[in-house]
Amino acid sequence: MSTIDIDKLLQGNRRSLAKAITLTESSLETHRKQAQALLDSVLPHTGKSLRIGITGVPGVGKSTFIEAFGLHLISQGKKVAVLAVDPSSPITGGSILGDKTRMELLSQNDNAFIRPSPTSGSLGGVAQKTREALLLCEAAGYDITIIETVGVGQSEYQVSGMVDFFLVLMLPNAGDELQGIKKGILELADSIIVNKADGACELLARQAKIHYQNALHFVSHKQQWTPSVLTCSALEKRNIDEAWSLISGYFESEDLAEFRQNKRKHQDLEWMQSLIHELLDIRLNNDANCARKKTQLIQQVELGKMTPLKAATETINSFFTSNKPN
Repeated sequence: MSTIDIDKLLQGNRRSLAKAITLTESSLETHRKQAQALLDSVLPHTGKSLRIGITGVPGVGKSTFIEAFGLHLISQGKKVAVLAVDPSSPITGGSILGDKTRMELLSQNDNAFIRPSPTSGSLGGVAQKTREALLLCEAAGYDITIIETVGVGQSEYQVSGMVDFFLVLMLPNAGDELQGIKKGILELADSIIVNKADGACELLARQAKIHYQNALHFVSHKQQWTPSVLTCSALEKRNIDEAWSLISGYFESEDLAEFRQNKRKHQDLEWMQSLIHELLDIRLNNDANCARKKTQLIQQVELGKMTPLKAATETINSFFTSNKPN
């Protein structure tokens, strides 16, 4: 892989940004070291963007909303990056949804950057390298970074742990036990927007708004912020400005400044902890003696001759034994 031009990246060159993200996604050890050096170099230029997570049930119109929302932000003088977490192809391991085709107008705008990020089988569908991609987008000068998730599930908890504002999109036909959304997802929501509030669904959307407002009374939220419920039609570009007014109000609130700062600190510490587990796993798998021992122990567990706990303990012990200083 060719060397990343850091100056071009910091100037917002989209090609350099795309190459940098590709570097962080690589599993090759040499690329991992290069990516770490790159991230260390750009770290002073990160942390200044607004980080927004967007989720919703399948068919809610996330891509349509994000395109309309992104174009509105650009009209307000913002640069917008979209990190859309895609399911991975079982054949190539690459993204299969093709977000640039789903957000055609936004992708053609010079002030937008869209990056489909394959999940690579990671827990809950959130790409393991999304956080690194987020930092690189900030270094490239994007004012707002949007992370779109594949759907409702474990991924939402992970995304909420890397953004400042978490937005949940819902369909107008409220009912059926909140469309399968778990109570925990509502607890994560900083706002709910009922999309597709147009045509015959407009009345249903207003009813859904009341439904969700009532539902929010029964879940706990951070005391500093009370989630709101809005309706909009991303297809007709209606009430998109209201959505931005609500979200920008959250970021502009002086009362929330300390809360937002502490939230990011907490997220960074959680990220560090998850990386410790990830890097330990890589070290274990790359150690030849440990790998052989692990293969033997897996067979013992499969045959029911050893508990998983004992097998895990012996795997760890074999790593430290083979790496003990002479």
